[in-house]
Amino acid sequence: MPIYEYVSEAPDDPERSCRVCRRGFELRRPVDREALECCLICKHPIKKVISKINTPRVTKPLSISDAKKAGFTVLEKRDQGVYEKL
Repeated sequence: MPIYEYVSEAPDDPERSCRVCRRGFELRRPVDREALECCLICKHPIKKVISKINTPRVTKPLSISDAKKAGFTVLEKRDQGVYEKL
């Protein structure tokens, strides 16, 4: 399940936000559910914040032997539409 970040629509107005939504909070929700429209505590409007994603970084290109050890099938193009397994 992805983690979504929410923050109050009026973070500077203490009348329209609680301590939790003013600072922002993370919530784990299924992808098929709609985004929250109000804070779970104070019921004032909130908005979903676009956050960074965590992706693995490849520091160097994989060699053919590394790819084979990882379980990948390595193919090399020989002709138009013809590939040969290495």
